[in-house]
Amino acid sequence: MKVTAERIDNHKTVLNLEVPQAEVAKALEKAYRKLANQVNIPGFRKGKAPRKVIEMRIGKEALLDEAFEILAPEAYGKALAEQEIDPVGRPEIEVVTLAEDQPLVFKATVVKKPEVTLGQYKELAIEKTVAEVTEADIDSEIERNRSRNAKMVVVEDAELKQGDLAIIDFKGFIDGVPFEGGEGKSYPLEIGSGSFIPGFEDQLVGAKSGEEREVKVSFPEDYFVAELAGKEAAFTVNIHDIKRKELPELDDEFAKETSEFDTLAELKADIKNRLEQAAEAKAEREFRTAAIKTAVDNASLDVPEVMIENQIDTMIQDFDINLQQRGMKLDKYLEYTKMDMAALRNNYRDSALYNVKTDLVLEAIVKAEGLTANPEEMQQEIASMAANYQTTAEEIVKVIRQTGRFQALQDSVLRKKAAQLVIDGVAK
Repeated sequence: MKVTAERIDNHKTVLNLEVPQAEVAKALEKAYRKLANQVNIPGFRKGKAPRKVIEMRIGKEALLDEAFEILAPEAYGKALAEQEIDPVGRPEIEVVTLAEDQPLVFKATVVKKPEVTLGQYKELAIEKTVAEVTEADIDSEIERNRSRNAKMVVVEDAELKQGDLAIIDFKGFIDGVPFEGGEGKSYPLEIGSGSFIPGFEDQLVGAKSGEEREVKVSFPEDYFVAELAGKEAAFTVNIHDIKRKELPELDDEFAKETSEFDTLAELKADIKNRLEQAAEAKAEREFRTAAIKTAVDNASLDVPEVMIENQIDTMIQDFDINLQQRGMKLDKYLEYTKMDMAALRNNYRDSALYNVKTDLVLEAIVKAEGLTANPEEMQQEIASMAANYQTTAEEIVKVIRQTGRFQALQDSVLRKKAAQLVIDGVAK
């Protein structure tokens, strides 16, 4: 087989491949035998029809196409190995000559995985800072607990204020005409929650139980109901009751009722411990992220556009799955957010570029350090995946085998080892 390579730019290379005619003839024979077992020819048992009969039935072009499918993958793989090209994605194939009595000639335009020039990734100067947990932090958490356990009680002869719950009837009008969806009865509205049209809640502040108020607002220009967007509306609002939070006393009884502790002091000590653990975990995440980002920023590489687009595809697929789990479809999300797919893809672009660069740099570190994945590390990764997906390790192995993802699993383990090497090597 003859192979020549023509470099188009920093990423694209055109491979010109020529497969000898003798190989074409062998592939045609294989193609004939394969198709003969798939085609029913009257008067012949399946697989026994002569080649000429098969050609007349399905056409020589179909036979040649099948022969190409037999020859091309192997020829392409050999060409990549010969030219030492690590491809990204599928190649663009152009058939130049495909005939029974001639060599097979075709072109494969391939995008090469970029070369990475590593910068400093050991002895990085990264500082780990853990936020101090103060008494004010503990008091804030205690107050949140009190608020969660507060009772809403009706207050008499009181004026509505921020944080109150107003039980209201309301009816909306546009140009004096009621509109669909603009009416509610005994609706519980928390003042200051921002759940109604901007300005609606503010105009109820100061009202008392039994009072009727007229509220004038304008629907936002980007309101999700197109017929109402930008329209001015007037609402008649009747306040039935005003409810206000009644916070529990902060004492040992509060600790007993809201936790497993008997005293307020024990509860505060537990809160302090949990806040310190959360602060430590946050600091550790930020430290690890900073170390990897520094190693990535120190490297030099030029990422092909196709790798960024492929990563965006993956991120949007994951986002779509997440939306479906919450009962929403991607097209509806785009409709509600008044965003098109191009804008959504653009939102993911910077993250996608960083993710691709990170993977490439970690792969380069794997190669530079000669890292390998042993069976125990592979098993640990499988166990971790099983825990994340709430299934068994056996099921994960089954899926990996069915989808041919063993190499991807090994690459994931190796990238994690490279990342840990960078983190462990931070200058102390």
